[in-house]
Amino acid sequence: MADKKIVHIVGTGTIGEPLIGLFANLREAFGLDEVTFHKRTPLKHERAKVESLVRRGARLAVDADVRAEFEKLGHKPSYDGQEAMERASVVIDCTPAGNEHKEKYYQRLKGPLGFVAQGSEFGFGKMYARGINDQALERGKDRFIHVVSCNTHNLSCLIKTIAGEPDGTIGLRSGKFVCMRRANDISQDEDFIPAPKAGKHDDARFGTHHARDAYYLFKTLGLEVNLFSSAIKLNTQYMHVVHFDLELERPITKQGVIEKLMSNSRVAITEKTSVTKVFSFGRDHGFFGRILSQAVVPIPTLTVRGDRNVIGFCFTSQDGNALLSSVAAALWWLYPEGFETRIDAIRPFLFREV
Repeated sequence: MADKKIVHIVGTGTIGEPLIGLFANLREAFGLDEVTFHKRTPLKHERAKVESLVRRGARLAVDADVRAEFEKLGHKPSYDGQEAMERASVVIDCTPAGNEHKEKYYQRLKGPLGFVAQGSEFGFGKMYARGINDQALERGKDRFIHVVSCNTHNLSCLIKTIAGEPDGTIGLRSGKFVCMRRANDISQDEDFIPAPKAGKHDDARFGTHHARDAYYLFKTLGLEVNLFSSAIKLNTQYMHVVHFDLELERPITKQGVIEKLMSNSRVAITEKTSVTKVFSFGRDHGFFGRILSQAVVPIPTLTVRGDRNVIGFCFTSQDGNALLSSVAAALWWLYPEGFETRIDAIRPFLFREV
C-alpha cells in the first residue's frame, strides 16, 4: 500500500466525526486514495452517524471480536482495525487514549508515515498548531505529532499575532489567560454541570495545561514566553471563551492591535459579543458546525491599558482549529511538495469575519 495515500482516523467523537467528514468530503482535493475510520463500540443509537460517514465515502474498520455485532446493526465493515492501521499512510487518533495506543500499537507499525494525537495527550510527540510552529516540523524525524487543544491554539494564536515581531521573536513580557470552558459538547449527554465550576491550578508555574502547552509549543521554535492560565467550566454547550491580558514589550494602540489581527488569515474578527450569535454563525456556515479559524476575536471587547497591556476576550471555535492542524499535519507527511496548495481546499471554512 506504499504507493497509496490513505488517512485513517481512530474515534468518532467530537473531533473524530467532523475530521472523518472533512477528509471524506475533500478527498480528491487533498489527493487521497482512501479515508478509513475505526469505531470501537457497536452502538445502535450511533448507527445513523456511522452510516452517514460511510455514505460520504469513508470506510469503516472494526475489531475482529466485535465485527459480528456491527454487522447485526446493519453495518458492513471494510477492514479489521489492525489491518486499517497497517495499510494507512497517516493515522490520526481522536481518542483520549493516544499515548496508550502509541505504546500498544503505533510504535510497532512500519507502514504509516506519521501519527497524530489530540489535545490531552501531552508527550505523544512534537507539539503542533497550524500557523504557529510549522517551521519546527522536521521531515524524516517527526513521526509523532501532538496537535494541541483548541484553547491552546487560541492562546498561541493571540500571542503570535499580537506580540509577534517581524524577526520571528515574541515581544511579550507576560500573558495571562482565563479559559471559560463549555461544560460539554452539544453532541454529549454526560458531564453537564448546573453552575460554573472553578478549575484547579495544578501547575505552580503555568496554572493550567493551556499555558503550559502554549509554552512548550513556542519552545519548539526556541522561544521562551512567560504565561499563566486559569480555567473555569461554565454551564453552557456553546463555545469556549478566553479572557486575555498581554503585556507587550513595545507600545501599541488599539488600532494597531486590530490591524495585526486583520493581517492574520487564520483569525476571524467580529462585532458580535454574544456566544450564541458566533456559535450560530458556525452552525450555519462552518463545516459540521465548526469555524476552522484559529480564533474569533470580538473587536468591541478589545482595549489597551496604558500603551502596552492588550486586554480582551476571544472565542474558541469548537475544536475547529484542532481540525485544521490535524489536516495540515497529515498533508505535510503526504505531500512534501505541494502541501500548501492541497490545504487551500479548506480555506472556505477559515473566516476573516463572523
